Amino acid sequence: MRIIRRKTKVIKIAGLYIGGENPVAIQSMAKVKTAQAQRVIRQIKELEACGCEIVRLAIKDIADCKALKTIKKEVLLPIVADIHFDWRLAVAAIDNGADKIRLNPGNIYKKNHLREVVSAAKSARIPIRVGVNSGSLRGNGAGKPQAKAMVKSVLDYIKILEGFKFRDIVISLKASTVLDTVEAYRGIAKSCDYPLHLGVTATGLPKQGLIKSSIACGILLSEGIGDTLRISLTDKPQEEVAAAKAILQAINLRHFGPEIISCPTCGRCEVDLIKVVRDLEAKLLVSSFKPSAKALKVAVMGCVVNGPGEAREADLGVAFGKYDGMLFKAGKALKKVSLAKCADTLLKQMGAGKCLKN
Repeated sequence: MRIIRRKTKVIKIAGLYIGGENPVAIQSMAKVKTAQAQRVIRQIKELEACGCEIVRLAIKDIADCKALKTIKKEVLLPIVADIHFDWRLAVAAIDNGADKIRLNPGNIYKKNHLREVVSAAKSARIPIRVGVNSGSLRGNGAGKPQAKAMVKSVLDYIKILEGFKFRDIVISLKASTVLDTVEAYRGIAKSCDYPLHLGVTATGLPKQGLIKSSIACGILLSEGIGDTLRISLTDKPQEEVAAAKAILQAINLRHFGPEIISCPTCGRCEVDLIKVVRDLEAKLLVSSFKPSAKALKVAVMGCVVNGPGEAREADLGVAFGKYDGMLFKAGKALKKVSLAKCADTLLKQMGAGKCLKN
């Protein structure tokens, strides 16, 4: 199956281009108060090291705005200033170097206020994200079917921005349920050509959130909808980035490292395959790989039914029997491999290098 991306405007965020034929970009959010600049800088650098490409910062007061200037001097990632309630904070954030502004139609909506924000964004040549959340719909929208209310809220807001001759716009419509999120994004995708930032909001417990986000974003991405992606988790921001990378790689939109194929194990498995896979996973986290257009498929199998076939079909694979496994490369059997040396042998065959990032 080939995914055909939705045609959109191309929007520039600092040095990063999104929309059009550009790769789906990975976004996360710093989870400390922005005024604590050094903590934010450390967290952003950690996010960059694990593959994040855009980071959003909560702006609650003028101290947060002023910290942006310090933060911008120390980090490379584009900074999105997340503004609610007070339009003046948006202008201040722009003055202090924000690369993009997120506005919530649920709490910043007066035309005279929006005119001032748009004027500042135009002068700085930065985009605005119109970010609607199901939990902050304004007025009658809160009582209507969520998806339709969210789409209407966005379209009404965009008309105001376009009335000010502003079109450097990105859109998000995040609900806390999978089906409302999917319906909302499908609706807006048919109604405009602005890039879409995907995500599910308030997703719940980390595992539950990962599942909900994977389903909703997977559906939309497979339909060609989505230009940036944040997997919102009640967890460390690095986990959000790891999840986004896994989703993009699973549907073949981007590749960040080897794709591991392993069996779930059953009564036929005669080795501790779970231990091998966990060992491989841990070593992959501290290894580096050259970027490639195609993901390297690596099979680690303990099943005599499917193991040899999966190992042969993969670029690289090991099929275990009772004591040791047979190593396959490009469909050819190379040699036997012990359980203890399996992970290291596979890494060597992959050509993995030591990661330079902490």
